[in-house]
Amino acid sequence: MSVDKETVKKIANLSRIAISESEADALVPELNNILGWVEQLSEVDTKNVEPMTAVIANKLRLRADEVTDGSKRDKILANAPVEEHGFFAVPKVIE
Repeated sequence: MSVDKETVKKIANLSRIAISESEADALVPELNNILGWVEQLSEVDTKNVEPMTAVIANKLRLRADEVTDGSKRDKILANAPVEEHGFFAVPKVIE
């Protein structure tokens, strides 16, 4: 596949990019070069290559999903300026 000047103008128009005639002329060989690289990639044999989600094989370290109350209420409430009935006490803001 190759790109000509008219295709470059059409792409620029669809992209809402204003380009001059000289810029369009300069983009033709650049886009053709990029398309050449893409064609080279399609020639690579990938039959025995497994799909990857990351470059490094990672395994998630998961903890057991257990429901607990946290057992940290006293430690957390130790930081509260005022504590009442096991909860943070805050001043009333709505009358």
